[in-house]
Order: sequence, then structure tokens, then C-alpha cells
Amino acid sequence: MERVIAKGAEADLLEVEWCGLRAIKKIRRPKAYRHPQLDYELRRSRTAREAHILHKAKANGVPTPLVYQVDPVECSLTIEYVEGPKVRDLLPKLEAQQRAQIFKRIGFQAGVMHKSGIIHGDLTTSNMIQSRGRPVFIDFGLGEVSYEVEKRGVDLNLMNRMLTSTHYQYREDLLEAFIEGYRAALGEEAEEALNRMREIEKRGRYIEKD
Repeated sequence: MERVIAKGAEADLLEVEWCGLRAIKKIRRPKAYRHPQLDYELRRSRTAREAHILHKAKANGVPTPLVYQVDPVECSLTIEYVEGPKVRDLLPKLEAQQRAQIFKRIGFQAGVMHKSGIIHGDLTTSNMIQSRGRPVFIDFGLGEVSYEVEKRGVDLNLMNRMLTSTHYQYREDLLEAFIEGYRAALGEEAEEALNRMREIEKRGRYIEKD
């Protein structure tokens, strides 16, 4: 069984069977515009980095797919298939209290990631699947290991912008719930990151005005 789920700029996603289990295979295809050796090294290192971040996140208690196999030659990553709807699609179907509960949990897990030195890189509800009663974080392709306040702020700003564009009807309530969870996980460090998020948002406004 092998079925193409999505073709992206960075990688293709396939639904496959791995040792009798339903799985997702992410393959970083060669890019013709890059030097072949450089292209291979980039794809190999990014695949290894994503596997490392997934493992690190799970080891710190963040719900993520299990990593089944890393193939450095094919530059592919085979991971657990997570059953459930994307949080992006689920939110409009829920009551306000349910949405807030989910976002408080998302904020808490984002705080756990940041406390563990993990920057997701694409912190949106399109990269979260509601499965077995909790949000599972997926697609760490843009992720990195860092404790920098600026990078935490960028992660949070992306979440804030996504709420404004995708879930604008309940943005304020969801952001409030997210921040509550984030502070619970990160403690005093949360304020630095939240302040940086607001600074980055202001920078964006200045650029738009110019």
C-alpha cells in the first residue's frame, strides 16, 4: 500500500504500510536547481534533524508521531499515522469551552517544547491533529533546537498571525487560552517570549506601513 497524500515544496507525503502498521512516509525529493552533492547533504541533514526533534519532543512529553525509520540514502522519514481531524478543521464544530480547553493544552505543549529547546517553526492548527483526546503536533520540517527568545517569539507570532487569519471569529479567546497554558508550562520565561511576540508583531506593522 502506497498512496500520495500531499506534494509540498520541501517533501512528498505518502501513506504506506510499515511492518504491518499504517504509516506516513515523508520523502525529500532532489531539487534540480541545486548542486547534486549539496542537495543530497541538505536533504539528508534536514531529514535527520526532523527525526531528532520529533524524538526529543516526545521524550519531553509532547504528543508527536512515533518515528519508525530514518533512511539517509532516500532522505525519507517513516512515522506513525495519527488518526483524527486536524485542529484547524475541528475548531468550528466545537463549543467555545471545548475550543478553549484544546488551546490551553496547545499552549501548554508549546511551552513544554520551548522549555525543552524545541522551536516548531510552523506552529499552526494545520500541523496539529486531535487524536485520543489531545492535540498531536506534526510536521517539524522547519523545526530547530534553540533556546533563543527571538526564535520563541517568532514561533508565538506565527501562532498569533494564524489565529488572526484562520480563526479570527474566536481569536481573542483562543489566544488567551493558549497564553494561559504557555505560562503554566514555561513559568517566568514565558513573559520574555510573549513580549518578544508582541515586538515582532509591531515590527510587522511598521513594515506594512512603510
